[in-house]
Amino acid sequence: MIVWINGAFGAGKSTTARELIELIPNSTLFDPEVIGGALTHLLPAKRLAEVGDFQDLPSWRRLVVDTAAAMLAELGGTLVVPMTLLRQEYRDEIFGGLAARRIPVRHVLLAPAETILRERIAGREVPPDLPDGEMRIRQWSYDHIEPYHVALASWLTADAHVVDTSFHTPYETARRIAEAVRTGDLPVCDIVQTPEPTAETLAAGVLLFDEQDRVLLVDPTYKAGWEFPGGVVEPGEPPARAGMREVTEETGIRLDDVPRLLVVDWEAPRPPGYGGLRLLYDGGRLDSTRHQRPVLPGPELREWRFVTEEEAADLLPPVRYERLRWALRARERGAALYLEAGVPV
Repeated sequence: MIVWINGAFGAGKSTTARELIELIPNSTLFDPEVIGGALTHLLPAKRLAEVGDFQDLPSWRRLVVDTAAAMLAELGGTLVVPMTLLRQEYRDEIFGGLAARRIPVRHVLLAPAETILRERIAGREVPPDLPDGEMRIRQWSYDHIEPYHVALASWLTADAHVVDTSFHTPYETARRIAEAVRTGDLPVCDIVQTPEPTAETLAAGVLLFDEQDRVLLVDPTYKAGWEFPGGVVEPGEPPARAGMREVTEETGIRLDDVPRLLVVDWEAPRPPGYGGLRLLYDGGRLDSTRHQRPVLPGPELREWRFVTEEEAADLLPPVRYERLRWALRARERGAALYLEAGVPV
């Protein structure tokens, strides 16, 4: 289990976490800041200069998941993780990655009043050996108050157990969190659990079109990037039926007819992925009453949109875009295509 302590910079996450590991039996502190520090030594300066925050590095987000899983496998018990997450897509990616490994996450939000938060930032201790540390760290914290309020107003409290720490010491806050864990008042985050593959997989996607022949793309909460509705085919499940099932689960749209095959694409293994066969089907054109309001379950998807082929090129990874491009050509010609790594053979 993971207890993830979120909150604005300066909210008292680290001090509360240190108190909390004394109150939850068999618990260990895991600070992802350590991974950010390591990446400053591992990645080229040119790459580091391209991002303003180590959280923007895909390698950091993946290493957080991998390290947490490795620590729990080594130690068992509970990990207490003090880390600010203000971008929903990063929260979804990390929590989804943990859920895929069957690691339950309990999300806590420390939420002091803004006046208290600013006072704490002003009094925050800064390492004496850090050049200009006091000015930079405090300014960083002040600069992120507004993004914190934006997240607070939109998504941050949806699955977090909110603790107002305005008038509580870190120990008192930790006691409240420990009690919420013990009683079950701090629930597991409802993030979809998609197990990571351990071998090649067979996946089925379905293209759905609006009345302008734009294709539907979805933004899953459990992985980064846009995608077609679809997913992994279960053992013994017909691929076309798997695509229909995934469409219903992800969008709430029920297809009446079995979709027509457009593309079979062999995807090469690219560590940590194993590759496999990817099938794309033509789910047909949705009438206006069916596509105006797709039902997107919160744990599954973050967003959806109908896009042109040109717009899809800016949203999809290259391999998925090539798959889409050839699927559209197959749809025009009325004949399915076989691809290898996105190239017809």
